[in-house]
Amino acid sequence: MSILIGIGIVTTVTTFYLGRKGWQALHKAVGITPGVPTYQDYDAPLSLSTLSPSALLSTIHWQQLTLNTEHLKVLSEPQLRQLKGIDEKVNSYHNYQKEQQAQHKTPEFTESQFVLHKLLHTRLPETLASYYYLTKADISTTNISTNNVSNGKKAEANELLQQVFNNIESRLDILLAQEETQHLQDLRVMTRYMDSHRS
Repeated sequence: MSILIGIGIVTTVTTFYLGRKGWQALHKAVGITPGVPTYQDYDAPLSLSTLSPSALLSTIHWQQLTLNTEHLKVLSEPQLRQLKGIDEKVNSYHNYQKEQQAQHKTPEFTESQFVLHKLLHTRLPETLASYYYLTKADISTTNISTNNVSNGKKAEANELLQQVFNNIESRLDILLAQEETQHLQDLRVMTRYMDSHRS
């Protein structure tokens, strides 16, 4: 009897976990965000040159990041796509944290989480502001040497911004991988527990 109950519990937990992941993957594949009533085409161009701030907000739905819309206007399409991907990863990790709290598991706040939080909510907006002002700076281009210096600074700024994006995304990838490992570990523990209580 206890074997059947154990198998039932393991099957239920596994089915729930895989079903939930499949449901989320289905939503992502078709471009639907739960709770958002409009279709989002993730392959559509995100160029902001022709969009007003209000049109931008309706086109890009930020789930977790709080960013100044004006600062986003100078970003290239690949940068916007990467930033949108970062926002989705942050949302996924945030949902994981909420699930842990709902199960009365208080996750430890690690140093890597603290650094990531600081990067996302303080340093990223500051970096975007600096990039925006540097890109929009009205530098006099009366001679060729001044123009070359200006272009060099903008190229360096673009490279530094990309490094910030890549750093944040790699940190998020590490935390999300840890989340998946934890889920897998929970399933292993449950399976071992059921195996040890077979009669």
